[in-house]
This record gives sequence, C-alpha cells and structure tokens, in this order.
Amino acid sequence: MEFDVQGMRTRPQEYFTTRFGHPEYTSFLDENLSWKESAYIGDWSFLWQHRFRGPDVIRLMSDFSVNDYTRFAIGQSKHVIHTNVDGKVIHEGILTKFGEEDYMLHGRGGFWMKHQLERGDYDATVEREDWFIYQVSGPQAIKILSKLDPSDEYLDTKFMHVARMTIAGHEIWALRQGMSGEIGFELQGPREIGQEIYDAVMAAGAEFGIRRMGARIAMVNHLEASYPTIATDYLPAIFEPSESDYLEFFLGSMPDNAQPAYIAGSFPGEKISDYYRSPIELGWSKVVADREFLGSDALLAEKANPTRVLRTLVWNAEDVADVFSSLFRRGPNYTYMEMPRDQWGYMWCDRVEVDGKLVGSTTSRGYSYYFREMLSLCPIDVAHAEPGTEVTIVWGNPGDPEKRIRATVAPAPYKTDRARSDLHGAR
Repeated sequence: MEFDVQGMRTRPQEYFTTRFGHPEYTSFLDENLSWKESAYIGDWSFLWQHRFRGPDVIRLMSDFSVNDYTRFAIGQSKHVIHTNVDGKVIHEGILTKFGEEDYMLHGRGGFWMKHQLERGDYDATVEREDWFIYQVSGPQAIKILSKLDPSDEYLDTKFMHVARMTIAGHEIWALRQGMSGEIGFELQGPREIGQEIYDAVMAAGAEFGIRRMGARIAMVNHLEASYPTIATDYLPAIFEPSESDYLEFFLGSMPDNAQPAYIAGSFPGEKISDYYRSPIELGWSKVVADREFLGSDALLAEKANPTRVLRTLVWNAEDVADVFSSLFRRGPNYTYMEMPRDQWGYMWCDRVEVDGKLVGSTTSRGYSYYFREMLSLCPIDVAHAEPGTEVTIVWGNPGDPEKRIRATVAPAPYKTDRARSDLHGAR
C-alpha cells in the first residue's frame, strides 16, 4: 500500500475523537477545569490489550523497544516505546508485569509485538484481551476512590505500579499514573463489569464534583501535561517499504475510523517520514536504554547529541483572535481554528520559524480554558528551545491565506506535574 502526504490530507470519514465517547458531557470549558479543581473519569477502553505469556516475553520486548528491563518487578508498569531502524517511533503503550511470565500491553504496540513474535524465535504466546480502562484523576480523586474502597493499602502504591482495589463488590486493578499531571489511578478489569465500575465511580464522585471527560477536551488533557499521542503528535513510522508486511497486518487490524495518518497544517512535509518523530523529540529521552535494540544506533547517537527537544508554545492571544475575526470580514478568511482543538483526528502540524527560518513544528494545538491560552507542543531546534524565546507560527492549510502568529517558548509540561504527590495527604 502506497501513501503520499497530499493523500493523507483527506478528511477522515468519522471523528477520530469518538473513541473518547460523547463529544462533551457538561461543556469542554467545565470539563477542562475538572482535573485541576475536582476530578474526572475518562474512558480509555478503546485501547487494544494484548496478553503476552512465556519465558521469552522480555527478550521479545527488549529486541523491539527502547526500554530498560533489568529492573521490572511484578506489579510494575512501564511506558514502552517501539522504534524502527532509524530510531523513529512506531508505537508506544503501557506494559504491566502481572507475573514472572505474564504481561499485559495496552495500546497499538501489541500489534507490533504480535507481528514480531510470529516472525521470530521466541518462547511466548499472545492473546487479545478486552478490558475497561477508566482514568480517575484530579485533586479529589483519592477521596472518591477511598469512598469506594475504604482500605488504605492502595495509598502506598508507587508511581507506575498497580494495586488491587475493590469497587462495587469486584476486585479490579488500579494503575497509579498521571496522564493529567495530577494524582489518580487508572482502573482496569474485564469489560463485562465495566459499566458497574463506571457507575459506582460517578455515584461516589458526585459530592466531589466529578466530571466525565468528553472527546472535545481529552487531548487538551494530554497537551497541558505534555503526553504526546500517536496520530496527533507523530505519525507511526510504519510507512516505509521495509515495514510493508507489518503495515498490511496493522491496517487489517484497525477499525475504519482509526486509520493511522491524516495530515493538516502549514508544515512543508514532502514525504511521510517528515512526520515521524523520535523518542528524543517527544521528550522521552530518559527511558531510552543504553543497549542494543531495533533503532539503537540512530537513537543513542541522537540522545548523546540531540538537535531538537520538546517544548510548549504559548500562542499570542491577539493573533489568535484575528484568526476568528477573519470569519466576520469580507474576503478570504484564515483556516478555521476548531475549539478547543481539531476534532477530526489530524496530525495538525504548522511550521515554526525564527527570522523566516524553519526551527520546529507545532502539534496538539489546543485552547486551555484553565490557563486562558492557546497552547501547542513543539519539537524545536535546541538553539531556540530556551523558555522565553520568541518564535512565529505560520497557521493555515495549503492554499488558504497564512496567518503569522507570535508565540513564546515555554517548558513541557506546561502545567505543574503533581502526579507523584503523596496519596495519604489527598485522602
């Protein structure tokens, strides 16, 4: 199957964000405040789950991911990143060790690992699982969970480890993580009891102001806390001739509304690989192990001497307002800027310049009602990455009038990270 950049600019047939459920439940403004002021429940059950078992699972993961597995305890989870031979991200996800030879991988990486398992000589098996995955996070999250399970054992859970919890009479898993940059857990278990768990959380959370996270705001959650996401911040590096077998396998495993690549914005990509990103560019340098794996030569050289790093850009409010004002003026208007972010599932990628020179590209552009700012992530040249640096974003789809928007470089994550805060103190 062949792909070209222009062909990928075709509008997808369905909203990419319908995977997060209803577009909004209260309003995206109200829901944007929830993970800073109360708590939210977000449904990530659409993520694919693959259960790997056998003595060679870690050897398989080691060959095809960048992580260090020398210390991997039962009950621990890792953010696992898979790269191609050039060190560009193919997929990533969360791998949890449930037993000495029992692992669950959440996310698209399960397909890549299944593909490699079937082609290689590994003593391991893989099965598809069907679990619910509910994130419950925010300042009031522990109060809500404590109301559901009064025991305090899970309050001692280390970050990126799982604990047992009992909710609505069911024993489930709870992964301590922080996609929102706030304290919380990701509740996991068999899908058949998922609705009971969801309803119990909503009932317990009513007095604490819990909100359901809708599709319109879900990626702003990731933007504020700087969690780059496939198809939004990078395209999977699976479109090269060397991966043609896997691409056919992967596309055959995906539903029609979850295709891997749609492109928009002013970034002048000439080939699909211009939209690939390395773990270094996405802010994941610390998990890249100093050992051999697929892509290690390229990636370890980049880690030692990075050319681009991840930052947040704060867009100038007056310039952004002019994009909307153009809709009320005669003549051609600027490319429409969806609020709070693009809803069609594009990798919306605009060029970033300093003195007319390309120095980076934007992704995840979104409006944060909490900060009252338009933000984006940006892999940017190291020379221009210092917070406070002034840059220019060129906003617009090809063929539309371009709007030059002033922006300021800021740290990533932009929001203060409180995910590792003491749980006992939040009860």
